Amino acid sequence: MFNEKVVVITGAAKGIGRQTAKQFKAAGAHVCIFDKLENDYFVGDLANREDIERFVSKVVEEFGCIDYIIHNALPLTVGLNNGSYDEFMHALQVGVAAPYYLTQQFVPYFNDGAAIVNVSSSRYAQSQANTESYAAAKGGISALTHAMAISLAGKVRVNAVAPGWINTTNDALSLADTEQIPVKRVGKPEDIANLILFLCSQQSAFINGETITADGGMNKQMIYHGEHGWDYQS
Repeated sequence: MFNEKVVVITGAAKGIGRQTAKQFKAAGAHVCIFDKLENDYFVGDLANREDIERFVSKVVEEFGCIDYIIHNALPLTVGLNNGSYDEFMHALQVGVAAPYYLTQQFVPYFNDGAAIVNVSSSRYAQSQANTESYAAAKGGISALTHAMAISLAGKVRVNAVAPGWINTTNDALSLADTEQIPVKRVGKPEDIANLILFLCSQQSAFINGETITADGGMNKQMIYHGEHGWDYQS
């Protein structure tokens, strides 16, 4: 299905991005990673316009075209109580401006049947205190998703996935961690990677402009003090 396809993945040195790269490679795709951490393709800063341009030039020079972009890089999380203006703006640069500019640069090089998958978060619609930069970036990329889907209509499908709690570091989990989620487990990177590959495939050819939440049903669960073991503490 993905043999010889060219895939761009940002933030793929670890976590969801790394698992997605692994699965695309196993399916025969050429994977072009952009990450600030060491990786086997390109090390750069998505907040730096020149790094984005150098990356695009490298991919185009080597392959001449692309099939998929996975915008997955993690923006900084700061909030009203602990975040500076520059930190907030950096989060928006990485989480919203970079996906916009990287996509714009690749527009002339998309093959037929191309797709973009933006990695948002269930936090685009829910929040904890002092996470404003992350929430804004994820809300922004969800909005960017449907906007780009319309602008690229007939050329590239654009969708987003919104993960809930994904255990990307193999941390030990308590019974409460798992039991609070309706599917009775915390998510794994492959849960999201599987969804990303589906949204790139022709099996999802009629899905466009959507943000699909994958959080084990957590966002559908009503939470009140005194129910299901929850105890509100002010």
